[in-house]
Amino acid sequence: MKLTVYEVAQVVGAKNDVTIYENQALQKVEFDSRLIAEGDLFIPLKGARDGHAFISVAFENGCAVTLSENEVPVPHILVDDCLLAFQTLAAYYLEKMQVEVIAVTGSNGKTTTKDMIHDVLATTFATYKTQGNYNNEIGLPYTVLHMPDGTEKLVLEMGQDHLGDIHLLSEIAKPSLAVITLFGEAHLEFFGSREQIAQGKLQIADGMSEGATLLVPNDPIAATHLPSQQQLLRFGEGGDLQVTSLVESKDSLTFQVNFMDGDIFLPVTGKYNATNAMLASYVGKCLGVSDAAIKEALAHLQLTRNRTEWKKAGNGADILSDVYNANPTAMRLILETFSSIPANENGKKLAVLADMKELGEQSVALHQEMITSLSPNCLDTLFFYGQDIEGLAQLAAQMFPLGKVYFFRKNDAEDQFEELVARVKACVNPQDQILLKGSNSMHLDQLVAALEAMA
Repeated sequence: MKLTVYEVAQVVGAKNDVTIYENQALQKVEFDSRLIAEGDLFIPLKGARDGHAFISVAFENGCAVTLSENEVPVPHILVDDCLLAFQTLAAYYLEKMQVEVIAVTGSNGKTTTKDMIHDVLATTFATYKTQGNYNNEIGLPYTVLHMPDGTEKLVLEMGQDHLGDIHLLSEIAKPSLAVITLFGEAHLEFFGSREQIAQGKLQIADGMSEGATLLVPNDPIAATHLPSQQQLLRFGEGGDLQVTSLVESKDSLTFQVNFMDGDIFLPVTGKYNATNAMLASYVGKCLGVSDAAIKEALAHLQLTRNRTEWKKAGNGADILSDVYNANPTAMRLILETFSSIPANENGKKLAVLADMKELGEQSVALHQEMITSLSPNCLDTLFFYGQDIEGLAQLAAQMFPLGKVYFFRKNDAEDQFEELVARVKACVNPQDQILLKGSNSMHLDQLVAALEAMA
């Protein structure tokens, strides 16, 4: 990080005289006092606990200077709001370092698309990306201030829980190019409708300059909120950018796009990932990456853990694990993918579906709508786990043969997780395939681990 104490003070509008301190070159910035090392800047943020209570710990660990909203008896930069100062500093640093920002948001696929764009750009440029889930008002400035010296392209994931979240992040990052992967139902509880979700996602344009490129799904839900100052490219059916000639197998995809010649190979399943890869390919072409380099990067893709991936049960069964997050669009897509993959010889196809969270008052109805994605012609046995998913289990029991649908309850009074694990282990055979899909808080990752450990 290339910042000094006096420079930070000037950028954030220090209310105290910092010239009484040494103008040290700062090594890095941290908001966790335990991560502070010699020469660092500490940002005491207010969360479950007030970071100001840990200023002394930060200095014990070698802190050079801290932001603070109060006068403290150590080198400090006095500000009204530490979080705002943190965000202001990140915006300044991006401008200072002249890094080009590519922003990615969407109800599904944003992390995968971010990873793909990073890998494509890294073939040609010094590229850094959002680490883990650092995609909010704290994580984004942290990512900016932690990018390595010499970074040329920065791929920033932007998440939203409420309307206005993306506006703030875009104003900080000022992306030159942005991608919205999907207008889905994620966090519907806080928005009320898909149209409001689309409105929030489209605020990614708020920090973009006139004429900058914005890739947007060809979804009519966005019609009334499309920005007029950016160059819009729509993708999907009837859009400017399209996937063609898709061939899907158990653990890979081959497809073409309408702006590049030849096949693209992707070592992951799910036709939605072909769309994500198409977006990454287009971003690469926009920024000058060769077609050959794009294809090579995608063929050797390294995705963030806990996304859709094939694993092996201890008894040899194939596990399709997609347990990081869930909303109706994501569940529908993975069920479509799983149902279309040929079964193993003499094997059954089983699915474990758990509650999708943050769907608000529409939750039960949205769960029940998943019945259109469940067919006894494609799936043999279903296991449902949760509370809002119970109605879907009841509908499935009317469609599937007797004894092929199981429901296990999880609510404030009862959790039948152990019963779920026991039943799934009893039903899955070595030649079977089993899909697991649910929100992260349903802890289906523990079921995956139990299956991997079974004899």
